[in-house]
Amino acid sequence: MTTTTRPAAPVDPAAPARRLGAGALALRQGRLEITQFMRSRESVVFTMGFPIIMILIFAAIFSDEIAPGVSYTQYFITGMIATGLMTGSFQNLGIWIPIERDRGVLKRYRGTPMPKWVWFAGKVLMVVAISVAETALLLAVSVAMFDLKLPGTAGKWFTFGWVSLLGVTACTLCGIAISSLARTARSGSAVVTPIALVLQFTSGVFFVFTNLPSWMQQVAALFPLKWMCQGLRSVFLPESFGAQEPGGSFELGRVAIVLALWCVIGLVLCLTTFRWTTKRDG
Repeated sequence: MTTTTRPAAPVDPAAPARRLGAGALALRQGRLEITQFMRSRESVVFTMGFPIIMILIFAAIFSDEIAPGVSYTQYFITGMIATGLMTGSFQNLGIWIPIERDRGVLKRYRGTPMPKWVWFAGKVLMVVAISVAETALLLAVSVAMFDLKLPGTAGKWFTFGWVSLLGVTACTLCGIAISSLARTARSGSAVVTPIALVLQFTSGVFFVFTNLPSWMQQVAALFPLKWMCQGLRSVFLPESFGAQEPGGSFELGRVAIVLALWCVIGLVLCLTTFRWTTKRDG
């Protein structure tokens, strides 16, 4: 029996290439951003490892209770979760975008037919992936080594979700906006890192917030990290600890308003300050 094969259909070189949809473009850009991040070992170690290292150090130094049934370690862990979210968004973008701008990567992106929003979508997807992975890692370490109790109700998980979402959104937009302050690739870290450290020291991450000077509390209340920490404390600490907060409660309504306001502020700053090229490129 003879088997016949049909000749392959000729390919028309003039036929238009299949175009990807908007969602597919964003996902492809997101995968590219995540791959580039994972290839940078220094960024991975700092972003993912720094909060865990700080928890191990501070938990070994401080073991006292700051309130009935609340240890310093429990308090500190909630602050480090918020710090992890800020590091993966605000600090990461504020450092790496100037590097890409200085190397001409953003200039080349702007010159391609790809819609500009796809590049931003890729950065957002990268931040989401980093934030989810880092938060899961922090929770796993804290539960296994420091007896952190996970939220026991759907309401607390919902609070955890919206506080994290608003916080990451605000920090992502502010990270993109502040990237325009760096004149060169090397100055990105010098601009962003001091701001991030000051916010951590003044927002109730390393120290109990109410133990800080009143003027420092008032300054910290202007920025999102303080409210991210406060919102997360309502999730992981007992309800009774709310009386220890400056307002006498966790003030979740105010947390939502301030974080949402910072999302708007960050978006306005992005739209008015973001630059695709360095000043020397024009």
